Amino acid sequence: VQLQASGGGLVQPGGSLRLSCAASGGPLRYYDIGWFRQVPGRMREAVACTHSIGGATHYLDSAQGRFTISRDNAKNTVYLQMNSLKFDDAAVYYCAAGPPHDGLGREWDYDYWGQGTQVTVSS
Repeated sequence: VQLQASGGGLVQPGGSLRLSCAASGGPLRYYDIGWFRQVPGRMREAVACTHSIGGATHYLDSAQGRFTISRDNAKNTVYLQMNSLKFDDAAVYYCAAGPPHDGLGREWDYDYWGQGTQVTVSS
């Protein structure tokens, strides 16, 4: 499975962005899909996850209520809608796919990774 992340950009605090993760080479509906972010000098952290079984979603506490992860199986794409963006949300965002797991998951729970897309929050 190959993943292509897009949708990053420059946004003011309080603004919104929608990230997309388009897949090829396999149907995403069989995978748990996560969005991670990373800033220089820090470990990559899971932000949101949508599970293939049952459709449950999980979010990083700081993203809960502001971010929404969703799937469009017909387009083989997963989205991350990010609202009320804060300075702390600025990072390179990655999407990843892997077998079913519990909760948000960690990097090692995912087998396939897309390239990053930069999110910059600046006034």
